[in-house]
Amino acid sequence: MALPVETFFLHPDAQGTLQQQIQQMIAQGILSGRFRTGEKLPSTRRLAQHLGLSRITVTIAYTELLANDYLTSKGRSGYFVSENAPPAPHFKPAEETVDSVDWTRAIGQRFSGGATPVKPQDWGTFRFPFIYGQADPTLFDHANWRLCALQALGQRDFTSLTTDYYDQDDPKLIEFIARHSLPRRGISAKPEQILITLGAQNALWLTAQVLLTQRRHAALENPCYPALRDILTQSRCHISSAQVDHEGLIPDTLPDDTDVIFTTPSHQCPTTATMPMARRHSLLDRARALDALIVEDDYEFEMSFLKSPSPSLKSLDQDGRVIYVGSFSKSLFPGLRLGYLVGSEPFIREARALRASVLRHPPGHIQRTAAYFLSLGHYDALVRRMSNALHKRRTAMEQAIIENGLQIAGRGAYGGSSFWMRAPDHIRTDALAKQLRAKSVLIEPGAPFFHGDTPPQNYYRLAYSSIPSAQIAEGIALVAEEIKNGT
Repeated sequence: MALPVETFFLHPDAQGTLQQQIQQMIAQGILSGRFRTGEKLPSTRRLAQHLGLSRITVTIAYTELLANDYLTSKGRSGYFVSENAPPAPHFKPAEETVDSVDWTRAIGQRFSGGATPVKPQDWGTFRFPFIYGQADPTLFDHANWRLCALQALGQRDFTSLTTDYYDQDDPKLIEFIARHSLPRRGISAKPEQILITLGAQNALWLTAQVLLTQRRHAALENPCYPALRDILTQSRCHISSAQVDHEGLIPDTLPDDTDVIFTTPSHQCPTTATMPMARRHSLLDRARALDALIVEDDYEFEMSFLKSPSPSLKSLDQDGRVIYVGSFSKSLFPGLRLGYLVGSEPFIREARALRASVLRHPPGHIQRTAAYFLSLGHYDALVRRMSNALHKRRTAMEQAIIENGLQIAGRGAYGGSSFWMRAPDHIRTDALAKQLRAKSVLIEPGAPFFHGDTPPQNYYRLAYSSIPSAQIAEGIALVAEEIKNGT
C-alpha cells in the first residue's frame, strides 16, 4: 500500500526549481522518519495530479532520488524508500528542563544592546522602502552571476572550490583587486598587502582587534556607521567623537591622544558628505602629528554617477599609516559578505592570523565566483546599470523633496544612494517611522547614527537603492504629510 498522496505537499516558501522542491520534500520525509524503509511512494502520475505539476517533473525528481539512493525502483511495482537511504534518527525528545544557570553572572562579555538599526526582513513587501543597502532584483545580473557560480563549480576549479586556504585567499580574486579595483582608487598594493574579509564590517572588526587595546584611543565620526561604534565599544578601547560638517570629518576636532582614526572621507556615513582634497591633506597631516593610524572605509565609491570620485585617502598617504577598507557587498548584494583590507604587510600579517583563528577564510566558491564575475566584465556592466538607475531615482527624489518642502541635511556630491534628512526639531523620527510603516513607507531614524547619550532625534535617512523611480514622489509625499501632521 502506497503512502497517502495527501501527505505530500510543497511548502509555499520553498526555494529552487519544482524538481528540487519535490526531492527536498521526499528526502526530508525520509530523514525525519516519516517515510520508512520499504514503504511505497505514490506513482508519478498520481503525485503529479495531486501537486498540479507535469508528470515529467515528478519523474525527473524520482530519478534523482534513485541516483542518490533515497529511493529504489521495483519494475512495474513502483518506487519505494531504499534500504540504503540515510537512517532516521532514533532518539526520544528531551524532556523540558528548567534553566538553572544564572546567565547574568555566567556571561563574561556582552555584545548585545547596541543601537545599530535593524532593517525589516520583509522590506520588499512595502510599497515605499526608503531603506539603505538592499539589493534591487530588477538591477542585479542574475543570469551572469549564475553562470559564474556554475563555472566556479567546474572540474577546472575543483581545487579553489574544495581547498583549505587556511590563512590565504583565492589568487584570482586577489589579482583582480590588485590590478583593477585598487588602481581605480589610485592605490598600488602587492598581494601580501591585501586580505579578503566577510564584508567591510568584518574588515573593521579585524582592524579594531589588531590595533586597539583598553589603553588606546579611537576617534569616531559623529554621526557615524552604527556597527563600527558597536565594534569599538566591544573592543573596550577609549572612544572619542570627531565632529562632521558638510565636508566630512573635521581634523582639528581630533583629540591629542588619538591612536586610530576611523573615517569615511569619500562618502561620509550617514551624511554622504565628501571630504575635499585640502581637508584630506589636513587629515593626513594631523594624523602624522599625532602619530596616529587612519582606517579609511571607502564604501560605495562605485556609485559616483554625478562626477568621478576623489582620490582615496590611501592614495595620498606617503607614510603607510592609512588602512583601506573596500567592499563588494554594496555594489553587488549585501548577502555576498565579501570585502577586503589593504595595508602595510606587518598589519595584514596580524589581521590574516586573526582571521585564520576565527573563520580561516571566506568560502572558496564565493571568492572564485566573484573573481569570474569581476574579471569577465559583468561587474563593470552592473555598476553602470546601477549608476544610471540610481541617477534617475536621485533626480526624482530630489525633486519630490523640494516640492514637498522637506529639508536635506546632507547629499553626496558624487552620487551615492541616499539623502540625509532633517525634520523639524520637535519631530522624533523613531515615532515617525512607526507611523509611516502603517502606510507602507519605510524610513531609517537617525538617532542610532549619533555617538553619545543624548543623540538628536529629528534626523532620518531616505535611500533610493531599492525603490522604483515611479513610486518615489508618492512615497515622499506621505513622509511630508506625516511630518506636517506631527506639528
